[in-house]
Amino acid sequence: MKRYSKASDIKVGVIGYGGAFNMGKHHLDLMLKAGMTPVAVSEIDPARLEVAKKDIPGVQTYTSVTEMLKKSDVNLVTIITPHNTHAKLAVQCLKAGRHVVCEKPFAITTKECDDMISAAKKSGVMISTFHNRHWDGCAITAVKKLVKEKAIGDIVRIDIAFGGYGQPGDWWRSSKSISGGVMYDWGVHLLEYSLQIIDSPIEEVAGYAKVGYWAPKTKWKADTNEDEGYAVVRFTNGKWLTLRVTSLNAKPVDYWATVTGTEGTYCFDHGRWELTQVNSNGTSTITKGSNAPGEGEKFYENIADHLTKGTQLVITPEWARRPIHILDLADQSAKKNKALKAKYR
Repeated sequence: MKRYSKASDIKVGVIGYGGAFNMGKHHLDLMLKAGMTPVAVSEIDPARLEVAKKDIPGVQTYTSVTEMLKKSDVNLVTIITPHNTHAKLAVQCLKAGRHVVCEKPFAITTKECDDMISAAKKSGVMISTFHNRHWDGCAITAVKKLVKEKAIGDIVRIDIAFGGYGQPGDWWRSSKSISGGVMYDWGVHLLEYSLQIIDSPIEEVAGYAKVGYWAPKTKWKADTNEDEGYAVVRFTNGKWLTLRVTSLNAKPVDYWATVTGTEGTYCFDHGRWELTQVNSNGTSTITKGSNAPGEGEKFYENIADHLTKGTQLVITPEWARRPIHILDLADQSAKKNKALKAKYR
């Protein structure tokens, strides 16, 4: 793989500059902060291209990916488009010899992940996914307390839950065929946290789904996301995790995650944590606190270091495939009504 002499030699661009969360500018700003040079934006909406020109003076703008790859000297492309487009666009860029970062989720299916990984290897370029939340304060704090300090003894299981009660919005993230389903948005983050805590190969996944309640009330109808998705992941070391993402939870979730161990329980969400430790006399000690500051900027710093210094890539495509493989298996399992063995462990 080609190595660049310095970060500023890495010319970067984005595919997608849509209005939601202004993610195009966000990514280019982060890449610039990491020392790379923003040069190109591809976007099908002419109005958003005008916004890009104002946000980033001098940036090259294109109305198609094909045009950008043909006319631009961009080296690294970040894909910020709906989930079901990631794989096709990534493979196109990889075959053109460009490094690629996909917004999370990496893709929708395991096969799509495989196709992207294969294309990157054949072209001798890098592919990763924007798991900036790998460095969220809640993950940093949880790994420190649970893995390094073993504050609750041996981990037995992780229970993750996210969501509330309400009709999905009428946008693409509520379409199952476009988004992947109810578990693909926040679920991929929560799984990525958990896979940092449970260091073991995946054995099997069982999935469950409730569908149809909200569907008639949305423009997507039969294609609306599940009302609730649930997965049980069994690991080869005997530990397990459960994941529930729902729009049917009338009682707010107190914490995103509850980690149960042989000597206590640890709960956390984005901002806070609570640790209950069992004492030798049978009593319990409860401590609470705030998570460490997040360090999400390390994602693009690592990308730049990987492409210039050969530093090990933190978010490898194989790592990014693991939560997608779980979600894909959970979706298949719910349809087949049986647990499925993992192909990638």
